[in-house]
Amino acid sequence: MAQVLIQPSYGTPEARRYGAKTLEQTVALREYAGLLHPAELARLNELHPDGQARFWGAKDKYDRRMDTVVTGDVVLFTGGKQVRATAEVGHAFRNPSFARGLWHPDPGKCLWSNVYSLRRYRSLELPYEVIWDLPGFTAGDNFMGLRFLDAAKSAAIIALLGRVEHADVAGLSSPGTE
Repeated sequence: MAQVLIQPSYGTPEARRYGAKTLEQTVALREYAGLLHPAELARLNELHPDGQARFWGAKDKYDRRMDTVVTGDVVLFTGGKQVRATAEVGHAFRNPSFARGLWHPDPGKCLWSNVYSLRRYRSLELPYEVIWDLPGFTAGDNFMGLRFLDAAKSAAIIALLGRVEHADVAGLSSPGTE
């Protein structure tokens, strides 16, 4: 079963700036080919044959946990007390130079060593309260910091996303899909 990651990505002005560049729009792989190892570029081209991908990343303190992330894992992008988007992990890899090239952070700011491409990206407006109602979650949890969910919580989230995708659940809908 896919692992679910909860990834804050809309909470700070810096994160919103990064997201505007690599979550809300795709990136042309050819523009960054010089920053990618040949194996990374080959895998990205395999998973994104149109040469375009969305990206996000994780700080180096998550290196060991990011080693468990595989193609098909699910990411919830959060901010403003809601899940703002969801996507499937394409290729996860460690390349700090590529991360700096994507996001052009202020000097000394980008600690991201992990980068992952995204497939099946979808915008959502899913309030945290809907997640809190799932088994194992705690009301009032604002999902601060990158979180790797266990199998039971991952299964609950994946089931919820399936319901949201196929119907307007409790008045919730995906922007642009109505």
